[in-house]
Amino acid sequence: MSKIQATFERLQSQGRKALIPFITAGDPDPALTVPLMHTLVEAGADIIELGVPFSDPMADGPTIQRASERALAKGVSLRQVLGMVASFRADDNVTPVVLMGYANPIEAMGLDIFAEAAFDAGVDGVLVVDYPPEEGEAFAQAMNANALDPIFLLAPTSTPERIARVGELASGYVYYVSLKGVTGSAALDVASVAARIPELRAATGVPVGVGFGIRDAATAGAVAACADAVVVGSRIIEEIERSTPDTVCTRVKTLVADLRAGVDAGSCGTPPA
Repeated sequence: MSKIQATFERLQSQGRKALIPFITAGDPDPALTVPLMHTLVEAGADIIELGVPFSDPMADGPTIQRASERALAKGVSLRQVLGMVASFRADDNVTPVVLMGYANPIEAMGLDIFAEAAFDAGVDGVLVVDYPPEEGEAFAQAMNANALDPIFLLAPTSTPERIARVGELASGYVYYVSLKGVTGSAALDVASVAARIPELRAATGVPVGVGFGIRDAATAGAVAACADAVVVGSRIIEEIERSTPDTVCTRVKTLVADLRAGVDAGSCGTPPA
């Protein structure tokens, strides 16, 4: 059983939902990534999504684009991101880490070489935005061969055929993009999300995490009331942007702890007003 599956089973037994914060590796500085990862766990993260910086992050809005630009300006590479995960694992061998990024850096390294290196570093799952499920068999096979969960995106526009294909390939969880657009682009319609979750859960057979548009505890709680996990990225990156190197961990911890409280309230069916 993977760390991700074990985490969801533990939370389900407790009647709780997962909080999955996202940060970009290397932002605001490579030396701060591992401390920020530990901060996320201290604040209540169940799984960490760690973004691999890329020059053309097509699914990401301006906030996460800027995070990638800052990391790339510091020279952060895929190899360095894997090194950050390995450093995190020196003190935390429990919290699952999912790499989220784009195909180009992986293809440049070589899919099989990447999968082996990711496993060796302590990665638990990989989500590649531009590996669609229709073309994702080689990706899923490489992940499975190295005990990594292949994670796929689904959206409000996903067809029944695409959802079924994701069900054939995915493990760990699926990431449901709650709105049409890029990260951080709009407020989400929680009622529409709630209406889709049972279908997606039944068709894929894995937990459903919901992201894009979640910016506060109230929305996190509302999503937690219907989904298995709440994913928050742009709002955390905004907090990083507003911080100094000396205050960033404290400010991120305060924000994520607030989101954690919202998720826990929503898990109990009483999302905050």
